[in-house]
Amino acid sequence: MTATVPSVMLGEVLRQDTQYVHDLEPRAYPKLSVKLYGRGVVLDAPADGGSVKMEKHQLARSGQVILSEIWAKKGAIGIVPPEGDGALCTSHFFLFDIDGRKAFPGFIAWLLRGNYFEPQLNAEARGTTGYAAIRPKQFLATSIPLPSLDEQRRIVARIEELAAKVKEASKLRAESARASQALSASILDRLLPKSAPEMPLRELVMPGTSISYGVLVPGADTENGVPFVRVQDLSVKSPLSMPNKRISKDIAAQYKRTTLQGGEVLIGVVGSIGKIGMAPQSWAGANIARAVCRVLPRQDVDARFLAESLSDRRCQDYFREQTRTLAQPTLNVGQLENTPIKLPSLDEQRRIVAELDALQTKVDTVRALQTETATELDAVLPAILDKAFKGGL
Repeated sequence: MTATVPSVMLGEVLRQDTQYVHDLEPRAYPKLSVKLYGRGVVLDAPADGGSVKMEKHQLARSGQVILSEIWAKKGAIGIVPPEGDGALCTSHFFLFDIDGRKAFPGFIAWLLRGNYFEPQLNAEARGTTGYAAIRPKQFLATSIPLPSLDEQRRIVARIEELAAKVKEASKLRAESARASQALSASILDRLLPKSAPEMPLRELVMPGTSISYGVLVPGADTENGVPFVRVQDLSVKSPLSMPNKRISKDIAAQYKRTTLQGGEVLIGVVGSIGKIGMAPQSWAGANIARAVCRVLPRQDVDARFLAESLSDRRCQDYFREQTRTLAQPTLNVGQLENTPIKLPSLDEQRRIVAELDALQTKVDTVRALQTETATELDAVLPAILDKAFKGGL
């Protein structure tokens, strides 16, 4: 394309379809939904022709341009797909035929996909009253770049070539994201010595303590009361310095067995089953909710190792298998006590935790790069379209 691209009024290449049907057959008609911001046209729930109340109707044809009267200002314009041929259109949509002698349909389709018309139609909509509708006259009065037909075809071929590369790059990025997520979910299993013995969770608690859930009815938030830990407060690496809710001292006193001393592993057992947290020392003296179970590990069990084990896919799968579905998903204490844990020596536990932290740092770095790449990829196609329609492709 040359540097200077001629512009024409859209009305020179589109013609409004004003053919209407007044009597519908008593059968199901497909309907169309036009997505915002140039994201295309899809089928909506069908309509029964025998119960439609409109006085006049339009039936779309594949390849037509369809415009939403109300949301065109937000890019709700698209091309009717093949499966939309014969679809019923309400009076809030307008149909247009493309003059193939002047405009290549693929070129118009990419203009729409690039949401080319939104700035012009938004300006028009702000000047109207009511719900800021866009009428056919306003749409056809917008301007578009229009090189020769051969040039339009060349531009479309080039856009589609570049779009395919962007799509492939996005696919690879998504696969990479899934791979890093799967890696972080299975790291522990790879690090555990094969000789590590397996035992139920109940055997890993400090002698004289038990796996217990907390306060059944906490009551209202109480100023200067006892800090109260709920499922939403649970975190292995970054818990709040202090829970937000507090309960009365009298209620907390009824649940002394679940008073925290700091260093416990906490497990969600109602609703958010298997959510794992660790109680920091700042939580000493706090109590926990019914939806949370407290586990104080015995001296040869590293609390962080236990928290990571319970977070690992193996234990999480066990929780899902054991969960009862009542008003809310619930895991009872007996099931939790039987959770199978592989336990190497204390030195091995600490080595594994250190390796987990190092690997997680690398995974987090990869995820940050993936997010950055995703943002860049999302900006590539609009940039390509902008360049194409300004004559620079």
